[in-house]
Amino acid sequence: MTNQVIILTEKEMSAVIAFYEENKVIRNAPGVIFAAKTADTAITAYKSGKVLFQGAGAEREAARFSSSVSGTSAAVQSSGAKGDMLPAKFETLSVIGSDETGTGDFFGPVTVAACFVRNDQIELLRELGVKDSKQLTDVYMRQIAEDLKQVVTYAILTLDNNKYNDIQSKGWSQGKIKAVLHNQAIGNVLNQLSPEVPDYILIDQFAERKVYYNHLKNEQTIIRDHVLFSTKAENLHVSVAIASILARVAFLDAMDQLSVKAGMTLPKGAGAKVDAVASQIIRKKGEPFLRTITKAHFANTQKALKLVYKR
Repeated sequence: MTNQVIILTEKEMSAVIAFYEENKVIRNAPGVIFAAKTADTAITAYKSGKVLFQGAGAEREAARFSSSVSGTSAAVQSSGAKGDMLPAKFETLSVIGSDETGTGDFFGPVTVAACFVRNDQIELLRELGVKDSKQLTDVYMRQIAEDLKQVVTYAILTLDNNKYNDIQSKGWSQGKIKAVLHNQAIGNVLNQLSPEVPDYILIDQFAERKVYYNHLKNEQTIIRDHVLFSTKAENLHVSVAIASILARVAFLDAMDQLSVKAGMTLPKGAGAKVDAVASQIIRKKGEPFLRTITKAHFANTQKALKLVYKR
C-alpha cells in the first residue's frame, strides 16, 4: 500500500476537510480530527497538522494539497514526481498535456482532456489563474475554463456511464479505458495542430510506459513520438494543469446533467453519502436506472442494495 504524508497549516487543513467532506467516514482514533475514504484512497487528518493518504491513489490525492492556494509550500514526505526524466527547462517548452478525472467517482463519467500550450502562451495562462491547479475550487475552475479554451488548442472526451459499463463488463480495466481516452484526446489535438508539432507530450502518469502501450496495442493510431510520463504532471507543465481543469469542468457539467436526470443532487466520490443517495435512487427509479448514471462495478452498488433491502 502506498503511503503519503503531508504537513499543513490550519488554513490548509480546513481546505482538505472541505474537499473531502462528502467522503467523510467516522474514525475514532487518538489524534484524528477528520477521516475520509474515496474509491482508492483513505485520508486521515491529525491534530498535529499531518494528513496521511493511504492506497493506490495516495500520491495523486496528496499532490492536490502539496502547496497552498496562497503559494506557501507544504512539506511533502515523498520523493516527488515519478516517471520520465524531463528535459532542462521543460516548463518553458511547447507541450501537449493530458489528464483525466472521474475515475474514482461512483456517479458520473470518466473525462479526459488534452491541450497544447505554446511557450509564448505560458505567462498569459498563468495570469489567467492556472497556478496550483489541484488547489482550485470547482467554482473557480468553471469561471476560468472558458477563458482558457479561448487561448489553447484542446480536446475533451467524456465516456458516459452506459458505454463505460459496457466496455468494463467486456474486460476493460480502468487503466485500459484511460489509456485509450488519453491516446484519442492527444491525437485529436495533434490533428488540430497539423502541421505544427509540440516539443513534447506529457501524460499525467497512471501506468508504466510498457503497460500504457500494451493497453493501446489494438488501436488503429497510437501516439508514441516525444511522449513523456510523470506523476504530479500538473506541477511540471501548465498544459497538464489546464487539461486537469478542462477535464474537471467537463465532469462537473456531466454531473449537473445527471443530477437533473436523477431528480436529486448527486454527490462526488465513493463514500457513505454516495451509498445513501444511490439507495434513494434505487427506491425511486430502480436498479437499472442507477446503472445508467454510475460505474456499476464499484462496491457502492452492492452497498446501496443492502441499504434498500436490509441484507
